[in-house]
Amino acid sequence: MRILGIETSCDETALAVVENGKTILSNVIGSQVDIHARYGGIVPEVASRQHLLSMIPIYQEAIRQAGVKPDTLDAISVTTGPGLAGALLVGTNFAKGLALALNLPLLGINHLEGHIYAAWLEEKFLPDTQPGFPLMCLIASGGHTDLLCMQAHGEYQLIGRTVDDAAGEAFDKAARVLGLGFPGGPQIQRIAESAEKSEILPRAWLKGTLNFSFSGLKTATMHRAQLLGIYPKKGEAPLNPENIDKTHQMNIAAGFQEAVVDVLVTKTLQAATLYKCKGIILGGGVAANSMLRSEMEKRATLPVLVPKPVLCTDNGAMVAGAAFFSNAPLIKPSETLLDQDVIPQLRLG
Repeated sequence: MRILGIETSCDETALAVVENGKTILSNVIGSQVDIHARYGGIVPEVASRQHLLSMIPIYQEAIRQAGVKPDTLDAISVTTGPGLAGALLVGTNFAKGLALALNLPLLGINHLEGHIYAAWLEEKFLPDTQPGFPLMCLIASGGHTDLLCMQAHGEYQLIGRTVDDAAGEAFDKAARVLGLGFPGGPQIQRIAESAEKSEILPRAWLKGTLNFSFSGLKTATMHRAQLLGIYPKKGEAPLNPENIDKTHQMNIAAGFQEAVVDVLVTKTLQAATLYKCKGIILGGGVAANSMLRSEMEKRATLPVLVPKPVLCTDNGAMVAGAAFFSNAPLIKPSETLLDQDVIPQLRLG
């Protein structure tokens, strides 16, 4: 069964063709990172307009790379939430028109569920049988930091989430404080690797819960940067990047990264033990962080399933993969098009 997956929840226009929820025939991603970098973050209106410009060329390339004809597809899947409303509408409306033109079933997919099913796209893994359910899933991205216990296909229990900033959002804000570029995660990881030592920064454990909090860490990072003279205090003029002490910059970045990773790993392992899970799945853009991946694998006594970095960040293959395992019936588009809508605040579990 060949499914076209369409992902436009944020700033990637991504389309892919996946066979039987497992084999990637194509996975084309149009990134807008260079466009938004000049603003230091995602501008929703700009993202929506760029999706409009990129959609058809990327669709054509995904079909070409897959070596299939559109009329040989079996279904179309599209992210309907959570995400930026305008961006979601571009992808969903394109999917509706394509499904109608090709007379194909259309499946709306939860973006968070897509990140989980990215683990099924790795050749060496088939998580539902090896290691098997239940699985503890950590989804860490720019907009979400959620812990979910996956009992079976389509069955999730939300057991922990961020009470303020998401992990990826915290990385972006810390990078801005340190005078680094956007997105913040890759920039912090890059300079942290050259740090002489790590600044000791606080962890918010929120004892008695499996929730996360990164707002306090972000504030502590700013105060440390001000103390060391690499971020202006209130009322002071912005600093010249050339005058920033690179050693302090690297050390704070290393301390920030260690604090985030420590909390994510510790809470995930606690949750996996509490819910008697057989394995752990990491998903979302923050799961591309090399320290998070290595620390989780080093400290876990269970199998850890982590997709390759390109499958951790937003992509169409994860949407198509989730659609294959979806419990939703394959109904022809005439019966579903009017009901399919975007839900920007959609949750999972």
